[in-house]
Amino acid sequence: MQPTIRPFCLEDSDAVITIWEACGLTVPWNDPHKDIVRKMQVSPELFLVAELTGRLAGTVMGGYEGHRGWINYLAVAPDCQGQGVGRALMQAVESKLIALGCPKINLQVRKSNTAVIQFYGHLGYHIDDVISLGKRLIKDD
Repeated sequence: MQPTIRPFCLEDSDAVITIWEACGLTVPWNDPHKDIVRKMQVSPELFLVAELTGRLAGTVMGGYEGHRGWINYLAVAPDCQGQGVGRALMQAVESKLIALGCPKINLQVRKSNTAVIQFYGHLGYHIDDVISLGKRLIKDD
């Protein structure tokens, strides 16, 4: 069965955060509720969810600032993994980014998450020879 991909709506928030937590994507220094509010203020059309068998099964946040696209919070409920949900979400967000003229997508994966690195490899992504740097500007106490 193919998942249904649609835009995120605020009523999805609790189910989305549950999936993020189940997939180990939440961290103490990022409030997932605030991350949702922030995303809804900037390109909310790039925040997608997948439904499978009548329930929320996956999420992805895309971003584009005119130079590079970004993928954040790609997550599939553990009991829905291996059913094409992640692939369908990535195809949908990539299509939206291409329509915006986005020439390249970047994303970050923890080095230890080899299964996810392999997943992205199957989708044509490769490891760039770069170091990711970050600086927190607003703390989510």
